[in-house]
Amino acid sequence: MKQKLFLFLCLIASVGYVQAQGLPSNPEPGKCYVKCITKDTFKEVTETLQVYPAYTTLEVVPATYKTVEETVLVKEATEKYVYTPATYETVDVSYVRKEGRTDLKVVPASFGRDSRTFETYPATSGWEYKILEDCPSVNKDDCVAACFVEYPATNRDVPFTTLATDASTNAVPVSEQMTSYKKRVIKTPARMDKIEIPAEYKTITRQVVDVPASTRSNTIPARTETVTRTILDQKGGITTWEEVECELLNPTVIPIFYETASARLTPASKRTIDETLLPILNDKPVSIEIMAHTDARGNDDYNMSLSQQRANSVVNYLVSKGISRSRLSAKGYGESRLTNRCSNDVDCSDSEHQRNRRTEFRVLNN
Repeated sequence: MKQKLFLFLCLIASVGYVQAQGLPSNPEPGKCYVKCITKDTFKEVTETLQVYPAYTTLEVVPATYKTVEETVLVKEATEKYVYTPATYETVDVSYVRKEGRTDLKVVPASFGRDSRTFETYPATSGWEYKILEDCPSVNKDDCVAACFVEYPATNRDVPFTTLATDASTNAVPVSEQMTSYKKRVIKTPARMDKIEIPAEYKTITRQVVDVPASTRSNTIPARTETVTRTILDQKGGITTWEEVECELLNPTVIPIFYETASARLTPASKRTIDETLLPILNDKPVSIEIMAHTDARGNDDYNMSLSQQRANSVVNYLVSKGISRSRLSAKGYGESRLTNRCSNDVDCSDSEHQRNRRTEFRVLNN
């Protein structure tokens, strides 16, 4: 009875773990699933850019002249004045002997008290996984329980002083003091009686511009270029579980070959990629890792660099076929992962070395 109760609790914990991870609820036995996060998708747009502006060239057309007659002033008109002086009278004029003013009385500032509540630590929640005690299974994941736990926020009241009214002043007026003085003012203004003296004129001839200088224009059109750029088409970030063949999760050798001492793919290798990798990437939104290896012959650093270049060549070819680079990973291992005894300074046949010169791929769990 105790054993049955324990198995029942393990079953409940496993179901809760699967639901928390978003895995398929009724998977078929022997099936494997990888977690895929949909990537951002991009598209290319074409824009026309003006690389040289339109402009205008100008040709000057000189001005032409004509002769005209004109009456000109040779002596300006003038005036003659007869002066009559002003007459005066005496008046009293009031003025401010001492100006009024406004004195200021200071009113001090007054204060009050207040407080404010601050959240010193936010409310948190999340899944916590716990391994059940007395687990009879060797695999501890069979006895994992998932619990969703919430922790409340922590708050703190902080008192502070507030300004009720700021310092100010009150105005206290002080009256002005008046007095007067004697002043002689014009009773009858002086005047001038004006006598007009006319101007004198004569006729002259001169050359004036008949047609002003001008320009003839010629418009040179602008030059443009077409620019293709990549923009975000659809934002990714959605998590899905995709069914894959279980053996694809482990490194799988594919018969990809390169030109001798080069990272350039042969035509036969491109057909292999088209038939092996492209169907997987086009059928499901999974990500894969390309792993390239060399044999132990040659310099270790050179082999590491060559293997990285070869892995990059596979990735670049897949990108040229429309696969997003964000779904691909390239890793060169050089001679660090030999499959047999043929390491440095070990005498091996060409076929034994050939087994180490391999390219592998595997499906990644994002």
